[in-house]
Amino acid sequence: MPEEWTVSAITRATLPVLLGLTAVEIGSGLVLGTFEATLYRHPSLLVLVPVTIGTAGNLGSILASRLSTAMHLGTLSFAPTDDDLAGNALATVTLALSLFPVVGAGAWAATSLTGAHPDLAVWTVVAVSFASGAALALLAVGVTVAATYAAYRLRLDPDDVVIPVVTNLCDVLGVVVLFAVVQVLV
Repeated sequence: MPEEWTVSAITRATLPVLLGLTAVEIGSGLVLGTFEATLYRHPSLLVLVPVTIGTAGNLGSILASRLSTAMHLGTLSFAPTDDDLAGNALATVTLALSLFPVVGAGAWAATSLTGAHPDLAVWTVVAVSFASGAALALLAVGVTVAATYAAYRLRLDPDDVVIPVVTNLCDVLGVVVLFAVVQVLV
């Protein structure tokens, strides 16, 4: 990691990453636009989109923060047998598996409370949310570990680059995974 912590050093490390991620986010918006008709047809899925994307990014950010702290403390090992790394990854997936069904039920309830008649059954929305969340949790763990490892190898401060990478990639993956699951289950 760099020894100096200056605004210019942080800018040199993050600006190229943020510019690249801007292009990725534009792609995410374009993908989201292709599913506009499906979202209007199923209002509970429309409510589910921002919550799913945000929750996936938050889970990845929590893991990134924990890995960054471990890296700064010198306790992080990228070995497949590292219990701390596996424990953090397992905690992220477990949290997602317990949280996303509640997110699905909440999206269905929010749709009902706004006066829109949800055309999908609550169990369908919960199943879409759960399956999307499970896939996103695994992807978020993979993206987070890869981004943290890349920061380590490139001698970048993970606090500067990992969380922006994880949240942006989870946004894109959230859109893609959600609509892939919708295509299968709805």
